[in-house]
Amino acid sequence: METVEEVVIVGAGICGLTTALGLHSVLVTSTFLEKPIAEVSYKGHEIRCVQRKLLLETLANELPSGTIRFSSKVVSIEEESGFFKRIHLANGAIIKTKVLIGCDGVKSVVAKWLGFEKPVFTGRSAVRGTAKFEGHGHGFGPKYSQFVGKGVRSGFLPCDDDTVYWFMNYWTPSTKDHKELKKDPAKLKQFATNKLQDTSDEMKSVMEKTSLDGIVSSPLKCRKPWELLWGNISKGNVCVAGDALHPMTPDLGQGGCSALEDGVILARCLAQALLKSSAGGEEEIDEHKRIEMGLKNFAQERRWRSFDLVSTSYMVGFIQQNNGKMMNFFRDKFLSKFLSGLLLSKANYDCGKLAYY
Repeated sequence: METVEEVVIVGAGICGLTTALGLHSVLVTSTFLEKPIAEVSYKGHEIRCVQRKLLLETLANELPSGTIRFSSKVVSIEEESGFFKRIHLANGAIIKTKVLIGCDGVKSVVAKWLGFEKPVFTGRSAVRGTAKFEGHGHGFGPKYSQFVGKGVRSGFLPCDDDTVYWFMNYWTPSTKDHKELKKDPAKLKQFATNKLQDTSDEMKSVMEKTSLDGIVSSPLKCRKPWELLWGNISKGNVCVAGDALHPMTPDLGQGGCSALEDGVILARCLAQALLKSSAGGEEEIDEHKRIEMGLKNFAQERRWRSFDLVSTSYMVGFIQQNNGKMMNFFRDKFLSKFLSGLLLSKANYDCGKLAYY
């Protein structure tokens, strides 16, 4: 069975949901919802720790019913005569669309169709967890704590009075060890505990409070930065955004933030083209050109920002986790303030507002 949609967004992650909500906000309402879970002051700046699940639920709940189609894996994309793309799903269904937006993550089918290579393994992996302090709460206060040493970078940040997010990034020669640990959460937690046996008592208490279903592991991958400079971020009526565009290491804490930026900017760039209805003929050709130009504008606006974030994040992670004596000396004596300032400068970015018509 074939269905026809005006816009198809592949992937219901942060970027996909933000783009969908942004388009609906432009076309339907005049508000854009933001619900921060926690707010922390850091050198006069704000750090917000939002649990991914809650953010996704908040975005999804603001969309009209039936907007999201689950369990719909894309297996191929087909050119069609005219201005449409045909998307073939694993269940045999076919969707015909005027606009195809790939927000389908690190293993993006849409990015592959546009000619991007697979993201590369950086030589590091990450363990992340969420700890719940029932009863009287954790008592840490609004602070972000980070620990660096012996080739390991770790830290924690409160999400609210009872919940704390923590992470541990470490060097690993391949993804094989990660795959083995991922199968057994108990072994994964013990592995992380052993790695951080010399860390602070606060960090240890956070890890102890983490349940086995609240801990995950993943290899750290990123897009080769130069691909972002000459690759096809958009082509005709197809583009990529979020992790499909700029997968990066988590060392700047800008992965989810940049996905939100993408969603707002992409919705803004597409709004003008989609607001004018098509009646066929010359108007249809004109609409196609407007869509193509809107996606080109998005690509132009996000190309250097994406390059900057991917490159800087990799560099910061490499410096902070390097265990060489010379690097340790320069990092601890001279680079700490620079790296902190770098993190804040990359976060201090204004992507603008949705345009309302």
